[in-house]
Amino acid sequence: MEKPIESFRASTGRWLVGSLAGLGTLLLCLVGVGLVIIAIRWFQNIATQYELTDQRLIIRTGILNKKIDEIELYRVKDVTVAYSLINQWADIGAITISSSDPTTQGGSIVLRDIPRARTIREEMRTLVDAARQARRVRELDVDHGV
Repeated sequence: MEKPIESFRASTGRWLVGSLAGLGTLLLCLVGVGLVIIAIRWFQNIATQYELTDQRLIIRTGILNKKIDEIELYRVKDVTVAYSLINQWADIGAITISSSDPTTQGGSIVLRDIPRARTIREEMRTLVDAARQARRVRELDVDHGV
């Protein structure tokens, strides 16, 4: 049975103080334009929720039209976290997931402005290893450039 390990979403508040785009938006609030940008960003963050279980990463998007997408953890090839100096102060980051799952279609998924991104990345890495061991799966990279 799957156990929910972590549930999280992007943080609008931390984005505002933890990125140059957010700080610029705060400055635009002086002329009223920034409030519209903050509202749009807030709706985007509310509309997307991530749930990490012991077998999958579940991505729920939408407010009126909902979509649920799942990435099997045993298919994850790489999980990286990117953050700037300002992001570090606000404790947010962008988590990039590369996998062989059909969801990613050979590319990667980026979860932006995630609070505690480094901690979540470590949790995900541990769960990926456990999921591979449970299914007795190994990830092989094949070089076709011979």
